[in-house]
Amino acid sequence: MVVNDGNKLALRIAGLKKSFGDVQAVDGLDLEVARGECFGLLGPNGAGKTTTIEICEGLTEPDSGVVELLGMEWKTAATALRQRIGIQLQETQFPDKLTVEETIRLFRSFYRHGLEVEELIATMQLEEKRRSRVGGLSGGQKQRLAMATALAGDPELVFLDEPTTGLDPQARRHLWELVEELKRAGRTIILTTHYMEEAERLCDRVAIMDHGRKIAEGTPKELIALVGGEEILELGVHPVHVSESGLGEDSAAAKVAGLVEKLKGIEGVRGHSEVEGVHRLAVSELHRTTPRIFALLEEEGVRLSEFRTHSATLEDVFVRLTGRNLRDE
Repeated sequence: MVVNDGNKLALRIAGLKKSFGDVQAVDGLDLEVARGECFGLLGPNGAGKTTTIEICEGLTEPDSGVVELLGMEWKTAATALRQRIGIQLQETQFPDKLTVEETIRLFRSFYRHGLEVEELIATMQLEEKRRSRVGGLSGGQKQRLAMATALAGDPELVFLDEPTTGLDPQARRHLWELVEELKRAGRTIILTTHYMEEAERLCDRVAIMDHGRKIAEGTPKELIALVGGEEILELGVHPVHVSESGLGEDSAAAKVAGLVEKLKGIEGVRGHSEVEGVHRLAVSELHRTTPRIFALLEEEGVRLSEFRTHSATLEDVFVRLTGRNLRDE
């Protein structure tokens, strides 16, 4: 059942703040999510993603700011909102002794309207496990069960908080397929994750958070364009490898700095960042730019400790904006 109240936004956040003691978990966050969007909230552990989601879900009180879901607020429409949203937490604890079917029936009983138990079991591909006790399920099966309970009320807005954390690659991709089915059904999805491949595959738009603030927002393609090149070339250039002639530490470091400036001046190099001694060059036309880079390295007498390339990703956007890897924290 979909209730059309005329509001085009599924979620509106304005000036949201939340602190825990001296820690500012969310610091003036503004977000808008349209109905039918799959919106990703990305960032490292400690960025404020889960706190933001818990406030949206009505589980945590904000210090200040506005949060509207489907045109309503928790303080005035809590009962109505509980009937119209679905929530999958980072980790859901179900009674181990209940079977899969019993668990889904229990959650379905919480809603006035919703999906049939048989439909939920089939959609989450849990037919073979319907009579299995929850305590005996694998991690991926428990996540599918959690998603089934989140959909029990046929929600318009679904929150998925780190839904694939801890899963093996096969189980993760299976969950991705289920999320894609939710998208095709027209549901609005708010997804938090630190897996960039997951966000790029599933999300229509994403916001990257760091230290409680939004530092970038847009479609995955728009954000990746911020990197400046289609490919990322990573070079390990350490002072000890710069020269065979016994340069002092300061002189070697200065030589590296001079080398980096020359690398940045090569035709096809669009941007540069450095994390823990690894230099990342955003490049266009990799097949043309790479030979130029190697020619310069040979000219400068530089040896590399590592070398690799990959297509630009949202991870590279985070590095470009913060100077840190996404999983540093």
